[in-house]
This record gives sequence, structure tokens and C-alpha cells, in this order.
Amino acid sequence: MFEKLAESSGNILGYKVKGVVKVSDYEKLVPEVESLAEKEGHFRMLLDLGVFKSEEVRAWLPDLKFGLRFRGKIDKMALVGDKKWEEWLTPLARPFYARDARFFHSSEIAKAWEWLRE
Repeated sequence: MFEKLAESSGNILGYKVKGVVKVSDYEKLVPEVESLAEKEGHFRMLLDLGVFKSEEVRAWLPDLKFGLRFRGKIDKMALVGDKKWEEWLTPLARPFYARDARFFHSSEIAKAWEWLRE
């Protein structure tokens, strides 16, 4: 599940990724992100993975399609979490989701928002 964060504003969009992500979660996320892309052109995104558990195998294709659709529109992506594998995902975000991506530990979430606003 993607829960939009209150800190989202202008061309910066943040989500807390919760539990197990399903196909239906992308069906809700894509129109919202598409609306922002149409309004702002390019945007920046934060994904808080602190309570993310996994993604259903069926959701892998919508996830990949999301990246292909918006990769040229996402200037920066901040991945926030505390697990080593989440940090290892960050280099994959660059070719598939965003022009620039950085990992921040959960304790550094304020720093992640600041980086997106630079």
C-alpha cells in the first residue's frame, strides 16, 4: 500500500510504502503520479520503506511499467529505510525509476526531504 505523506507539496511527492504491495496499489498510485507529472512536468519522489514488507509477484510488472512510464519525469528519488537490501536497491532506481536516487536511513528522513527540495 502507498500512503501519501503530508510533506508532499508542489513537485515533490512522498509515500510511505506499507505491508505487501499489490497490483491494486499501482492502480491507485499511477493516476495520482500521472496527474502530478501533467501539472508539474518533472517531479521528485520519496519512498519511505520503513514498514514495507514485500511486493506480490503479480505486482512486479506494474512496478516495472511505473518505472518505464515515469523514469524521464522523476528527477530525484529518495529511498528511506533501515535494511541493507533497501540500500542496495538504490542503484537500481537510477536506470529504472529516476535520474538521481539516494538512500537515507529512517533517522535521516528530514535530510531526504531537504535533498529533494534542493
